[in-house]
Amino acid sequence: MNSVLTTDQLPVVVIGAGPIGLAAAAHLIERGIEPLVLEAGPAAGSAVREWSHVRLFSTWGEVIDPAAEKLLAPTGWTRPDSATYPTGGDWAEQYLQPLADVLGDKVRYGATVTGIARAGRDRIVDSGREEQPFIVHIQLADGHEERIAARAVIDASGTWSTPSPMGADGLPALGEKTVAERISYRVPDLGAPAVRARYAGKRTAVVGSGASAFTALAYLADLAKEEDGTHSLWILRRDTSANTYGGGEADQLPARGALGLRAKSAVENGYASAATGFRIEAVERDADSRLVLVAEDGRRLDPVDEVIVLTGFRPDLSFLSEVRLGLDERLQAPTSLAPLIDPNVHSCGTVYPHGVNELSHPEQGVYLVGMKSYGRAPTFLAMTGYEQVRSVTAAIAGDQEAAERVELTLPETGVCGGAGLFDEPENAEQSAGGCCATPTTLQIGIGAPASSSGGC
Repeated sequence: MNSVLTTDQLPVVVIGAGPIGLAAAAHLIERGIEPLVLEAGPAAGSAVREWSHVRLFSTWGEVIDPAAEKLLAPTGWTRPDSATYPTGGDWAEQYLQPLADVLGDKVRYGATVTGIARAGRDRIVDSGREEQPFIVHIQLADGHEERIAARAVIDASGTWSTPSPMGADGLPALGEKTVAERISYRVPDLGAPAVRARYAGKRTAVVGSGASAFTALAYLADLAKEEDGTHSLWILRRDTSANTYGGGEADQLPARGALGLRAKSAVENGYASAATGFRIEAVERDADSRLVLVAEDGRRLDPVDEVIVLTGFRPDLSFLSEVRLGLDERLQAPTSLAPLIDPNVHSCGTVYPHGVNELSHPEQGVYLVGMKSYGRAPTFLAMTGYEQVRSVTAAIAGDQEAAERVELTLPETGVCGGAGLFDEPENAEQSAGGCCATPTTLQIGIGAPASSSGGC
């Protein structure tokens, strides 16, 4: 390969035409750098469209990237009301697709990334490594394969395609694959007749403790008000505490707090019941072909008809096997970012603002951003991703000062301290930390503390 093509003439490949990937492309264009966005799906925001029925708990004002808006403004695009809350479908149709349309042929659809490497170098080889461009292997919808040279790679492919299983040990529960037709890993769209029929009049187990589980419980409670016999069994791996239902009225994203309150109402009004401290080991069929969940301690729950597993997501790292990543052994997030988002330490939604310094890897020029940068950690916000790509693209452009000046104010969940992921006594020192104080604008980069008070 001609050495001239190892430098600035090559595009930056962005993986994923979701909100963070498209924002990355907008920031690259603002910096005068050519992006090439590779999207496996047939349209912008393909993953977002799969939860088009779910309303975001962030307002329009919090999910529109500033650089993207600059690209859209000359097209006559009408900015939605900043104070209103879009659904996933709204976000895709009114913002993501118009943005991708502006980018034109800089976005390729039906292009699945299957591998990334340095040209002529596997992950073992040191010699001349950093002088070589990246080679991105893709497979197109018709099965055809291509190789694309890139000066840098921004992986914004998210985690939607790899939901976590119901097993408490992170592996599928015994029998989980066998009864796959009775298990869903998505919040149900009860507006779709076939989906509504699947859960109406049925007993459904909802496994999980985050916003997605709250949403599913709220939807099923609404269904129970209309369809007799509809009931939810909420499976929680931890025992209940003051934090079980999220931040409630203390959450600075009111819609997020309201989700937890709706889940609480579903339980209190009898539309759902809760099984706490229940860590699933197996799922079995009874004589009537209903499903029986079995815990690690041997407890067995009354049979259910369906199971909705909402236990989080994990990154697909398979196509990154030939580049040198520095990932935390627990979260599979960049090693410098992991301490800021580790749910073993805290349960706060606020993460200390971060940019290229926290997102860099031993392999220079590769960045995991957006949901994928969080690995297995929850509570990611779009505005976090927008600041990530602002910082990363500044660094790619050689403007390190701008990359380290990234600022961000994040809203609090109203849930702080606590025992993290497992049932342990609450750490008073953690709970007394400054996590839930009024948020301030913080500077990223040199001099930034390794973690904030209380690990939040």
